[in-house]
Amino acid sequence: MEPTDSGDYENAWTYKGTTFSSDDIDSFFGFVYRITNLQSGRQYIGRKYFTQRRKPRSGKGKRRVTSESDWKKYYGSSDELKADIKAIGKSNFKREIISLHKTLGHVNYEETKQLFLHDVLMESLADGTPFYYNSNILGRYMKKDYYPQQ
Repeated sequence: MEPTDSGDYENAWTYKGTTFSSDDIDSFFGFVYRITNLQSGRQYIGRKYFTQRRKPRSGKGKRRVTSESDWKKYYGSSDELKADIKAIGKSNFKREIISLHKTLGHVNYEETKQLFLHDVLMESLADGTPFYYNSNILGRYMKKDYYPQQ
């Protein structure tokens, strides 16, 4: 089935419990999200922009073209998360939009705020497995430097 703007794309993002579609973007620049592994409970917090700016394929001129990003298909930048998705399937993951923002700055700030508020580098499951797939914050604070070593 081919995805459409009505939200019937694979494993759709939800916002406040409702499926989110291209029609809901309005004037929002991007969003902060949480992806939850429904089998283990592990989570990933990240951000995504609704648009992308690219140079046209023809390569003529310097003008960039703005188009809708791949946000509907996006599953984060964590290699560990992507490996789990490949192993157990997209249907075993819940994708939810935590917040919507009208500027790049607000998206970036809120993502960083959520990463620190949820203590993504330190939290763990009862068995000691890291609760969050996130491995760093801003490429500056690394899980390996903060997560309790076994």
